[in-house]
Amino acid sequence: MHSDMPKAYEPQKVERKWYKFWLEKGYFRAEIDPDKQPFVVIMPLPNVTGGLHMGHVCFLTPEDVMTRWHRMKGDSALWLPGIDHAGIAAQVVVEQQLAQEGTDRHKLGRERFLERMSKWAKQCRQTITEQEQRVGSSCDWSREKFTLDEGPSRAVRTAFVRLYQKGLIYRGERIINWCPRCATALSDLETDHKDIQGNLYYVRYPLAGTKEFITVATTRPETILGDTAVAVNPKDKRFKGVVGQMAILPTVNREIPVITDEAVEPEFGTGAVKITPAHDPVDFEVAQRHDLPLVNILNPDVTMNENAGKYAGLDRYKCREAILADLKKDGLLVKIEPYGHSVGHCMRCQTIIEPTASRQWFIKAEPLAKPAIDAVTSGRINIIPERYTKVYLNWMENIRDWCISRQLWWGHRIPVWYCGKCGELTVSVEDVKKCAHCGSSKIEQDPDVLDTWFSSALWTHSTLGWPDDTQDLRYFYPTTVMETGYDILFFWVARMIMMGLEDVGDIPFSTVYLHGLLRDEKGEKMSKVRGNVLDPLDTMDKYGTDALRFALTTDVSPGNDINLTAARLEAGRNFANKLWNAARFVVRSLETEDTALEIKREGLGVEERWILSRLSRTTANAVKLMEGFQFGEALRQLHDFIWGEFCDWYIEFAKIRLSAGDSSPLSVLVYVLEASLRLLHPFMPFVTEELWQNLKKRLPADWQKTDSIVIAAYPEADEKAVDPEAERIMEAIIEIIRAIRNTRAEHKVESNKWIEARVFAGELNAAITPYAPAIQSLARAKPVSFGKGRGRRNLMKTCWRWC
Repeated sequence: MHSDMPKAYEPQKVERKWYKFWLEKGYFRAEIDPDKQPFVVIMPLPNVTGGLHMGHVCFLTPEDVMTRWHRMKGDSALWLPGIDHAGIAAQVVVEQQLAQEGTDRHKLGRERFLERMSKWAKQCRQTITEQEQRVGSSCDWSREKFTLDEGPSRAVRTAFVRLYQKGLIYRGERIINWCPRCATALSDLETDHKDIQGNLYYVRYPLAGTKEFITVATTRPETILGDTAVAVNPKDKRFKGVVGQMAILPTVNREIPVITDEAVEPEFGTGAVKITPAHDPVDFEVAQRHDLPLVNILNPDVTMNENAGKYAGLDRYKCREAILADLKKDGLLVKIEPYGHSVGHCMRCQTIIEPTASRQWFIKAEPLAKPAIDAVTSGRINIIPERYTKVYLNWMENIRDWCISRQLWWGHRIPVWYCGKCGELTVSVEDVKKCAHCGSSKIEQDPDVLDTWFSSALWTHSTLGWPDDTQDLRYFYPTTVMETGYDILFFWVARMIMMGLEDVGDIPFSTVYLHGLLRDEKGEKMSKVRGNVLDPLDTMDKYGTDALRFALTTDVSPGNDINLTAARLEAGRNFANKLWNAARFVVRSLETEDTALEIKREGLGVEERWILSRLSRTTANAVKLMEGFQFGEALRQLHDFIWGEFCDWYIEFAKIRLSAGDSSPLSVLVYVLEASLRLLHPFMPFVTEELWQNLKKRLPADWQKTDSIVIAAYPEADEKAVDPEAERIMEAIIEIIRAIRNTRAEHKVESNKWIEARVFAGELNAAITPYAPAIQSLARAKPVSFGKGRGRRNLMKTCWRWC
């Protein structure tokens, strides 16, 4: 009867079988049921830039744990999967492919390039979905969405038009972060600032009509060509006689004013700074206050444009060299000092960005941020761990307008049309053929696309049918938990809160659960550059999916980084094997399908009362921890109970009685094993399903009415089973056995040798004495006798000799 249960757990033969079974049964489909509490998680969106990496498994695992747990609790659990078109990131990948083929997007043209992008995206989507399923993700695949699908695309246009009509979206000239490699504007959040060692160049600007100079310090001498003023702090008395004069711009010979502004720091350089409004965000603000002109000196490829005069056509760094040579020749370069400073880099390609004044589309962020701040400070949204609440509030309270236009082809095209006749704009959800103002058909759509994070910001409601008033939206919104990495708290979470409140009028979720970053055994962040990444598919092939999920969960706290080591993975695999061996023993011990499984509490032995008490306490603790989002600690306690108490102790005690022909432990063995499998299922779904099914087919038909552990009820603590006295006695027995074992080890007694043991257990002597045979068997001690002692302190006092 037990011949079909292998001696060892073989994940590869189990995982695909059960996932296919779950899909065929439709267990993951969430139904709208007014009698049930909805539990909703919207999946963070993997990008169509290739396959999954281990970072994706970091969020797939806790989200699946939550979803499976709530499904077993009886909630209508929806885990909605989705995939992001990934704007810049995906376009860069395909452009690299084109470069290898000797062509580029401009040669293909926009239409053919988008066809190529769509083909790539389709390929990636299929790969990503298959890999997500390999991890065990119990998503409702019937609801899977892609950001460029028709529904989300209409939601994007609707949101844009509404914000524009309310004056919250505008087009204006502002300083943006320009990536010359990606050839697009970037938001502040898409820019990584890195400290680099550069130079501080001191340059003399002649004062018009005099033989005097004012010396400024700059890290970017090439931008001198775009200066429109020199500024000093109004409180700096050193420049009192210079303010109001005109300075002559070196190499250009253009006169610019010397002004005062509070933004100038007197301690920097000489106290006088050059103002380059078109290429510095602070200078841009100064220019706005003083009505200074903007002189843009850069082309999109960061070569110098016509405003650079004789330097036109030079690369920005070649221009720097040429200007420094000319300044030195003219005697205007005073000195050069080493200087460390922070420089912006494109977070995707790591190219140094150029701050550039450009006409772009922006969202006025402050009006949207205020209700999003209130949603958190009022407690309607809870951020876990709590320390990130302050980080969120600090950023939101100092938020800047969001640049949402990107000079790309792949993405949601901005729904704005420019009229060539009257010059007005037509902003519309639907494509338009004529100008809404003059009726002219001479119109052209804005060539830019929206920032990827714009569509992502709508994801909690666009996936549920918004802007339509759908049944899904009414039942599943607001969602329950937003689980994601702390590194995209601002990129995504904050923006979802703003847009959920703006579009739907309600918070998008009530809990934000942030996981940490993945690191290697040395604590270094995993990255392709460092060469320390682990491929999730290879890892699952080697250790099993449940082992990987165990390694990414156990003992991990919210918001803390995870060191994924071989030892953690091996621990997960060992636990699965331990569970397998325990279940195999129980299954082999079931002689017939008519085995009586009813537990009669009044006739139970101390060890049965003890394990049932510990099961109840462990269940209560696990549920409480999971309700508090402490999944790592919940799994640790389940592991310790199953391995350290059920397998190592209760099963060993049961073996002694079963070998003596006493089948009374069987009912408790089955009960505790089955409950343990259900407790563990959300964390390790494959091995628990396999073992649960092996147990189910050997037991009476009415034993468990559900066809799968997936939809079996999650265990509840049985307060009546809690038995402090049984726990006290069993703890004493276990302590005695450990003391004898430790004594054997200390004196290096060979395993085939018996020792005589005399135990002093004080008041517990009478309760423990019946367990002398068990102590003999498990401690290799014979005979075991008990002497009079003075209480529990004497438990470790064991007299022994060789037998």
